[in-house]
Amino acid sequence: MSQSGSRGLSKAIEEAKWNRVADHMRSFHDHFKVEFDKIYNLADGSFTSRGMSVQMYLRTCNQLVRHLTTHHTIEERYIFPILAERMPEFREDDVHIKSHQGIHDGLDKLSALISKWNKDQTTYNPTEMRTCLDSWREVLFVHLDQEVQDLGGENMKKYWTLQELANIPM
Repeated sequence: MSQSGSRGLSKAIEEAKWNRVADHMRSFHDHFKVEFDKIYNLADGSFTSRGMSVQMYLRTCNQLVRHLTTHHTIEERYIFPILAERMPEFREDDVHIKSHQGIHDGLDKLSALISKWNKDQTTYNPTEMRTCLDSWREVLFVHLDQEVQDLGGENMKKYWTLQELANIPM
């Protein structure tokens, strides 16, 4: 390999290290988007054409609630406090924690609907489900993208050394 090719490879490896946290987070966040879009698309009742009962569909919806709640709990307890030491956007009074609250408000509304419809599945209402999901979709998707962007290498370089970044538990 030529010297310039070797330098290019070294630079690519270094950039991958800087972007490790963002790439790790992106995999989770992309999954949440897929989960959200799946329940949104099936909310019109088309879940039945895929062999799902109302109960199975509601179980799928509840998985999103549990997955996002678990993910945000881990971030808020273990990851954000470390990042917040140097990165203002991860502090309790800033953008990511505030957007978590908006997302959790939406998750609470969704949980209430799931509970209501689990008690009487004949009352399932596609319009009500889509209205609920629409009420917090934007805050969720913007948050997921913004968090990955803020964890990207270019931003991380402002606050951390590569060695420090390697010690962030992700």
